[in-house]
Amino acid sequence: MILTKLFREFFNSERASGIVLICCTIFSLVATNIFPPYLEFWHLQFAGHHITHWINDGLMTIFFLLIGLELEREVYIGELSDLKSAILPVLAALGGMLFPAALYYLANANGGNLRGVGIPMATDIAFALGALSLLGNRVPSSLKVFLTALAVIDDLGAILVIAIFYTSTISWLNLGIAAGIFSLLIIFNRLKIHSGWPYLIGGVAMWYFMLHSGVHATITGVLVAFAIPFGDGKENTLSHKLQHFLHKPVAFIILPIFALANTSIPISGDFYYALGGAVSIGIFAGLLIGKPVGITLFSYATVKLKLSNLPTDISWKHILGAGILGGIGFTMSIFISLLAFDTEVLIDQAKISIMLVSTVSGLLGYFYLKSVLQ
Repeated sequence: MILTKLFREFFNSERASGIVLICCTIFSLVATNIFPPYLEFWHLQFAGHHITHWINDGLMTIFFLLIGLELEREVYIGELSDLKSAILPVLAALGGMLFPAALYYLANANGGNLRGVGIPMATDIAFALGALSLLGNRVPSSLKVFLTALAVIDDLGAILVIAIFYTSTISWLNLGIAAGIFSLLIIFNRLKIHSGWPYLIGGVAMWYFMLHSGVHATITGVLVAFAIPFGDGKENTLSHKLQHFLHKPVAFIILPIFALANTSIPISGDFYYALGGAVSIGIFAGLLIGKPVGITLFSYATVKLKLSNLPTDISWKHILGAGILGGIGFTMSIFISLLAFDTEVLIDQAKISIMLVSTVSGLLGYFYLKSVLQ
């Protein structure tokens, strides 16, 4: 399989970003627990909201824009452009969302914390691809593409979950205005307007009204991505230029800032008691067990039902390894936990669980694939 230059760039940026995110997380945890003003900084108010809120609702919209552009690329000329090839990662991602959600639900059915059911459904692209890339040239090209497509679809699923289940009160006026702006951007697309400024200005305006609509503002990023003309996907197209431009700022500025702001967790001496709670058990079971089981079983069923084919250069052992790496939730899981719970205790409990299980999934996936790829 021939990997496009843009895909290799995306893969390599996510690999390096994973390392940066690890460093930021460690720094944030240490700084929070030895220097209290560090935590207070993220709660400073600016224009009516604290800094963390602007990061999660503003900067992360750019992250979702990049995810949308990558998904658009996959749909037009990538792994998802051929229906039979696309079915495998699509259904694998579906299994990787349903099984974790089911396990979380079972763990919390009597606990009243069911809003967290979306937390273990997500896969962190940066960490998953980062762990895979550490294995070097031994990794088959098809496995890289499979995991990338799976993670992107998984994130799209998480975005839909956010839009549908984590929207409380809707302002139909603001939502209608946002929809109208989106329709205008689609018209720009159809008129073959290839200047970036109309989409940038329209995207900012759409974000503002989406922010005040009750639907999470980050959804704007994905919608704007699909309004941007793709053309033939070559280097002179607006979509390609924007995706190329966003890779490094997202990987080395936006995601690290998100990690610094959202992993500033005060850890008490008895924090491990909380890990026995239903929320933590659901997150651990969902990401550590549900992800690999769901991804592998749905992939196997898809091939056995002849809906798709397994690429010739990978085996079921590779698919299982990708499923284990899918248990690295981190960015998206933390993001959903912020929407799911309204108490600092539950949010911090979820964050600690996510970081621990993501670390375990990453190490297990790495060493398992290392043994398989020898």
